[in-house]
Amino acid sequence: MATATATRTPVASRTDEDIQRDVLAELKSEPLLEPNEIGVIVRDGVVALTGWVDSYLKRWAAEQAAHRVRGVKAVANDIEVRLPPSSERLDTEIAAAAVRALEWDADVPTDKIRVTVSKGWVTLTGQVEWHYQKEEAERAVRRLWGVRGVTNLITVEPSLTPQELKEKIERALVRSAKVDADRITVEMHGSTAILRGTVRSRVEREEAERAAWSAPGITAVENRITVAP
Repeated sequence: MATATATRTPVASRTDEDIQRDVLAELKSEPLLEPNEIGVIVRDGVVALTGWVDSYLKRWAAEQAAHRVRGVKAVANDIEVRLPPSSERLDTEIAAAAVRALEWDADVPTDKIRVTVSKGWVTLTGQVEWHYQKEEAERAVRRLWGVRGVTNLITVEPSLTPQELKEKIERALVRSAKVDADRITVEMHGSTAILRGTVRSRVEREEAERAAWSAPGITAVENRITVAP
């Protein structure tokens, strides 16, 4: 008796025109941005953002919006920040404001972070135990008045062995109600986690990455999980 073999319909690749259209739509839906404020060029899946905005927070929001679009391989953010005269501040004032913002944030170990400001650009250095502390420090200064940009050079100090990190990530995947942990494998290269496998949705893929970042000492996550509904 002949047996039927199920075949999966191949998923059509996205064209640059598809990606450009969706990035423009995503930018239009971003409440921080004005219509037609940002230009979008796409070539081989790489998105270039152009134009100018009046705050660094807007520049960052545009970049994040582009990354949310399916098919985007990378984003080149060429948006210029042009502060209105009323928003100009001395570097010393920005530095003082950044220190206060970090001190007010309970999630940030301020004694382990240093702030440098040059021509409105804030550079953060230091070492923390958790990746979320690095992200929270940048979030605290990103929205400050007068900031033209942020470079986050804070490093995450590995506090566990690669095997211990692997086990913590695997347990976090099992705990998550949004992830089928049996379909995901975890590899460790030092403090970098590499995720592989196949999941049913983009949300599940993102949740797996979030679970990997939850382990203390993780410095990078390579999400190689594919989505196959």
